[in-house]
Amino acid sequence: MQPVATTFFFYMLSSLAVLGGILVITRRNAVHSALALILTLLSVAGLYLMLYAPFVAGVQVILYAGGIMVLFLFVIMLVNLDKSQKEEQFNKIWVLGLLGALGLGALFIGAFLKSARSSDDIFHALLRRPLVTLADNSNTQEIGQMLYQNYLFAFEIASLLLLVAIIGAVVMAKKRAN
Repeated sequence: MQPVATTFFFYMLSSLAVLGGILVITRRNAVHSALALILTLLSVAGLYLMLYAPFVAGVQVILYAGGIMVLFLFVIMLVNLDKSQKEEQFNKIWVLGLLGALGLGALFIGAFLKSARSSDDIFHALLRRPLVTLADNSNTQEIGQMLYQNYLFAFEIASLLLLVAIIGAVVMAKKRAN
């Protein structure tokens, strides 16, 4: 298979995903943060398409960018934001969060440097592995076969758990209405 996207599209989608992630945590308006999260999720779906995973990209768009974000927006609209903005916020511990992020970044860099054999080999460590040839069969077909043949019991248990959660949410909503 020939690649369908160039490095330009990879860097464009990656920068959109990072920009959307930064906007999610820096916007004061919760609706603007939710819209930035939609931008991030759609960019990640584009990256999945570049990796020849159309099923995962479709699930990303339909389930996360569609369904979950609609739920987020409903919750944002139902919550009394004026009352929550007047309450004490947890933004006074940003120094601790910054130190944690720097520590995690140092841990990642240390693990990468330790995996490289010498200082000359650091920049070639990512390119050491040969390119993988992609199979011509469908990703969606393989996922369906694995899900309904090998993991059918786990799939049915997960669907029963979701059914119980839905019934519990309906019962709790009816009790609150009464």
